[in-house]
Amino acid sequence: MKAKIALKFTALILVISALLVVAAGCGSKQNEGEKTGKTVIRVGYFPNMTHAQAMVGLSDGTFQKALGDGVTIEEHTFNAGPSEIEALLAGEIDLGYIGPVPAINGYVKSKGQLKIIAGAADAGAVLVARSGVSIKDIKDLDGKKVAIPQLGNTQDISLRNLLSQANLKDAAKGGTVTVIPAENPDILTLIAKGDVDAALVPEPWGSRIVKQAGASIVLNANQVWRDGKYTTAVVIVSTKFLNDHPDLVEKWLVAHIDITERINSDKEGSKTVINNQIKKLTKKSLPEDVLNSSFKRIVVTYNPETQSVKEFVKLSIDNGYIKGDPDISTLFDLAIINKALQQKGLQIVQ
Repeated sequence: MKAKIALKFTALILVISALLVVAAGCGSKQNEGEKTGKTVIRVGYFPNMTHAQAMVGLSDGTFQKALGDGVTIEEHTFNAGPSEIEALLAGEIDLGYIGPVPAINGYVKSKGQLKIIAGAADAGAVLVARSGVSIKDIKDLDGKKVAIPQLGNTQDISLRNLLSQANLKDAAKGGTVTVIPAENPDILTLIAKGDVDAALVPEPWGSRIVKQAGASIVLNANQVWRDGKYTTAVVIVSTKFLNDHPDLVEKWLVAHIDITERINSDKEGSKTVINNQIKKLTKKSLPEDVLNSSFKRIVVTYNPETQSVKEFVKLSIDNGYIKGDPDISTLFDLAIINKALQQKGLQIVQ
């Protein structure tokens, strides 16, 4: 009897000890900023040309300088928007560069727990076709396999809009076009092996697929939608972080504007910085011709092109990614960036 009691007591002690270890681990993460005496801002972005400001500002120290020595920047990279949104809503990142469609979906899903606070890039995505297949227009995608970076991301919605205009639809919904989600590096492999016929991808992947797999451009960046006048990357922030640290968000956006202006005034120098960061993140730099063609297809901006985002909302509803008719009246919070733009004598965004 005593042996049984001793055994139960020992088991109880082990359970309590395990719980204390877990709690201690969580506490160390939660109090990391307190231990170092610094505020931590966790930032998400992709190694894509459409996230140029993130790559430039994080690699050359512009954001760190703007935030000051009392702030630590923690970088997190992603392949596509839905994954980044999951991280933001789980409290794993605070601010991010992302496509507008995942931002919309995250806003609706969380009932307003994120805000779009600036734009980052317009256009910058292309539709490519593999070598040996005859695809000259959208209607030629009938019966074909088309890859996109992830279901529900900006390229996916853009593709479905194009299919709708050509009276085509996804095979999963009774149509004839098979839509295949895959990570950008895998799309390159799929195209090269002939496992998919076409892909709608952001730069630099469009240019890489053309060069490395011998693919051809079906639709250039200004032909995918709205003559290229649509946002493909915006800056988002969690509502909690915005409320807790409006000063840091303002400093970030001031730096974001400065970087945008610098990229547009010194494109050659900026391309070098971006390419160095891509090499750091992907272990491989872009060939000069790929870098140049990618950059030509992107408009680096701080304007979120709000009208295009509203149209993306409608497209998301039409394609079943958003249910009902959500209220997006508080999706944008442009007060901080407009304050910074006014102080710099630049035109505000709406």
